[in-house]
Amino acid sequence: MTTVLIVSLSLLLILLSGFRIAQEYQRAVVFRLGRFIKVKGPGWYWIIPILERQQTLDIRTKTVDLEHQETITRDSVTIKVNAVLWFKVIDTEKAVIKVANFNQAVYQFAVTALRNIIGQHQLDEVLNGREQINSKLQQIVDSATEHWGIKIEMVEMKDVEIPSAMQRAMAREAEAIREKRARIIKAEAELEASIKLTEGAKKMEESPFSLELRRMQMLSEIGIDNNTTTVILIPSEFSNAARSLTKMVDQQEKKN
Repeated sequence: MTTVLIVSLSLLLILLSGFRIAQEYQRAVVFRLGRFIKVKGPGWYWIIPILERQQTLDIRTKTVDLEHQETITRDSVTIKVNAVLWFKVIDTEKAVIKVANFNQAVYQFAVTALRNIIGQHQLDEVLNGREQINSKLQQIVDSATEHWGIKIEMVEMKDVEIPSAMQRAMAREAEAIREKRARIIKAEAELEASIKLTEGAKKMEESPFSLELRRMQMLSEIGIDNNTTTVILIPSEFSNAARSLTKMVDQQEKKN
């Protein structure tokens, strides 16, 4: 009787040891005698003790920091780039059966893809086209890890470290561009001012009265500073007469 009781209790304990609980964010891949049976969870479930075993996976989004990778751009500039990768398991069966360590596999493939993509772009494209590079990197890694049951949700480049010599060269280039822009703006302003002055001179030549008004305005501007400058105005008729006389003298000399 005692032996039967002991055996019964032993069998009961063995059966109870098969009960498992998986959290909402967990899935259990169950194998029976080495063969895949099914995916169980979340919640309460039971596996056959001794005959079956399980491997539990976390299906939440994971973050992987791709540490600084030293690589060479297409225009032969050595830079260091680091990025962040977000991924999650969408097929637990494939994640267990198809790859030995999907975390390490995703990391290594993402690092290799990042180095290859940087090598296909020039430095300016890396600095100014991060969104395009991020999108391309995500597509490449996602297509490669899809048969592992992994979904790449997002990839972002965090930092691009440029050699100090290249930084100084870029600073000089930026300064030269700003100086060029300033000179162009100044030249355009001078051209516009000269055009306006020419138009104003033509208007004054056509209307002597406007010329006299400009002279009076000039006198008021000079008197603002309380200076002792003496200004002698010559009527515009004298100037016109002098110009006419000069023309006549020139014509007479040509005839002679």
